[in-house]
Amino acid sequence: MKFFDEAIIHIKAGKGGNGCISFYRAKFIPKGGPNGGNGGKGGNIYFISDNNINNLNNFRSKNNYISQNGFKGQNYQCTGKNGKNLFIRVPIGTNIIDIKKQIVLVSLKKNKQIFLAAKGGKGGLGNINFKSSINRTPYKRTKGFLGEKKKIKLEFILKADLSVLGLPNSGKSTFIKKISSINTKIGNYFFTTTKPILGIIKNKLNNSFISILDVPSIIKKSSLGKGLGLNFIKHFKYCNLLLHFIDVSMINIKNNIFIDNMIDIINYEIKKYNKKIFLKEQWLILNKIDLLNNKNILLLNSKKILKKYKFIKKFYFISSKKNIGVEKLFLDILKYFNK
Repeated sequence: MKFFDEAIIHIKAGKGGNGCISFYRAKFIPKGGPNGGNGGKGGNIYFISDNNINNLNNFRSKNNYISQNGFKGQNYQCTGKNGKNLFIRVPIGTNIIDIKKQIVLVSLKKNKQIFLAAKGGKGGLGNINFKSSINRTPYKRTKGFLGEKKKIKLEFILKADLSVLGLPNSGKSTFIKKISSINTKIGNYFFTTTKPILGIIKNKLNNSFISILDVPSIIKKSSLGKGLGLNFIKHFKYCNLLLHFIDVSMINIKNNIFIDNMIDIINYEIKKYNKKIFLKEQWLILNKIDLLNNKNILLLNSKKILKKYKFIKKFYFISSKKNIGVEKLFLDILKYFNK
């Protein structure tokens, strides 16, 4: 199933019920005064966050949400029944955006957080409200008011502590599968990961949990829509640390392919998408060293990296497949989040 992290919907709160025109009638009171009641209020529309939901797939086929109208007023000064409120459930981490005003109305960050998105219309007034000393029998009432209606964009952002990024076949999914609960598809072809997937790591140093995010690979011109695009990068928003995977077996002096060439491809695309995410701390993970014939090439090239890229704080030589250096990297991740 496709992963939906954005949706556009239309919401319309209920209309208020009309007021009532009525006069009191009884056996010995043929000309009683007005007793028409007010209309009921239209139902509101609320968004509520739910930790049992982890995507916006429910909105892929339905995009119109309307709450119940208020009921009209009744005689004997009875107010009409209010319309039922409508609660729309969304995952934690959803931004509610008013498309017309181009503003974020609210970010739902906690479970069961409720936000009133559209108010129901007020009920109309019954003729009891128009009685006066000069008008004892008013034939006047007002109609109920329309409820608010809005065009809303839902934007769901996964909340992860740690995320991985890299060119296709850089080995990031193999690494994540070894250290977390995540179960990603692994294969020797482009874009084995086609949607963001969140996994959990148990931090044995402080008995807490670390969330780790696997995302589709980035390629040259992803910012222009190549490959799977860059929309998934918004899920890096809450990440404290990015692990940047490089396939060192691709290093080729003859063709002038060095580590910094591969770093530049991805970071250029990230910078085009969001400069704040581009400046997040990165650790460079030089993967597949078991396939590199001349490791001296790697060492010479690596020494320049920390000087050239200020956002890269550390680099590691590993082989996810052969379990070389994986344990050291894993322990350093736990220590980083134990601060």
